[in-house]
Amino acid sequence: MPKEYRIALRNCGLINPESIDEFIAADGYQALRKALKTEPLGIYKEIYDSGLRGRGGAGFLTGTKEKAAAVICSDCQKYVICNADEGEPGTFKDRIIMETDPHTLIEGVTIAAYSIGANRGFIYIRGEYELCIQRVQHAIEQAYSHGFLGENILGSGFNFHLEIRRGAGSYLCGEELTLIESVEGKRGYPRIKPPYPAEKGLWGAPTLINNVETLANFPAIILNGAKWYRSIGTEKSPGTKIFTISGDVNKPGFYEFPMGITLRELIYEVAGGIRNGKPFGAALIGGAAGTFASERHLDVQMCYDKLRDVGLTLGSGAVIVMDGTRNLNQTMLSIFKFFKHESCGKCIPCRIGTTQLYEALKESLTHQSFKPDTVYPDLIRQAEMIARTSLCPLGQSPMLPLKSLWEHILVKQTANR
Repeated sequence: MPKEYRIALRNCGLINPESIDEFIAADGYQALRKALKTEPLGIYKEIYDSGLRGRGGAGFLTGTKEKAAAVICSDCQKYVICNADEGEPGTFKDRIIMETDPHTLIEGVTIAAYSIGANRGFIYIRGEYELCIQRVQHAIEQAYSHGFLGENILGSGFNFHLEIRRGAGSYLCGEELTLIESVEGKRGYPRIKPPYPAEKGLWGAPTLINNVETLANFPAIILNGAKWYRSIGTEKSPGTKIFTISGDVNKPGFYEFPMGITLRELIYEVAGGIRNGKPFGAALIGGAAGTFASERHLDVQMCYDKLRDVGLTLGSGAVIVMDGTRNLNQTMLSIFKFFKHESCGKCIPCRIGTTQLYEALKESLTHQSFKPDTVYPDLIRQAEMIARTSLCPLGQSPMLPLKSLWEHILVKQTANR
């Protein structure tokens, strides 16, 4: 696309993902070479100064997590984990990176490990991503054979070993502490915070966990500098974002743009507008755990702070577009069904609450006298209670799409009837 600015996807479609030689010819592993000649302090300071925020959904400042893991101890065992358990509906950005450019991910993970003093790492990949697993495993083997992984990497004295852990299809294992439980071979149950992974993570050791897209930005930042990265995007949300657009659009797909592009541009210029010339109905931003945007949000910039100011969230960058003929009550019911199915059952508020939300809305929709202004405020009260009392983010998630659908769209529709 003309306005695209690719960083995480810079090699997508341009090199053979199974060829390390083509990756090296495209400046691959140059950032790692540069990093290994720099003190670890300089590496995580560069990431911090760049303003890179976690691309997995939370948007937490990446450099802060990196620093916390780096300074907690100097000679203890540490780990790096790449979270590639991409289970958010409508999100497929990490899959694209792993399928088209796995070496960029490996380079980013290795730079992150060097910056905190970790000598072992894991890439936790969703089990259904078979092609991703094959290509990342092949890339790891190539990296070992070329001296980019293993003992004394590039003669620097730095040792780092990397391997894949396959997920079992649990949405909840995308949450970092639950993911750690799974890597340790346990059932995917969440842990209580604190302690956080940087303090006590994998097997009780300090652990840095970052998303695939986040780590794919590391090499470019190290090569070009924090100032360069900050020149892209907005002041509080620098850099680019991969948006995965699906639903009722003419050109669904994945696109990488500087932070700050508007929803209107994404839908009508990038994705070719609504299918069959139908009117815009809503957009679910961030997947099932995201928020519904209405027509009045079309010109809001797609970045963390601007969306937060209007009650929306960027999340994973998924944009699920629905035309004006869609029944949004049924969409909400599908979201409730998803969370009901994915609840691990460890805590009662989520285990019982997600089921109650689903059953309450399902039963209400069977009545001809269904009144959203009666049903939705009650559902929101229940969802808020679940969010306050649940152990992990899954129990806190149903409130986001529910409340935004009611406040941004259904309230106006109800008032117009």
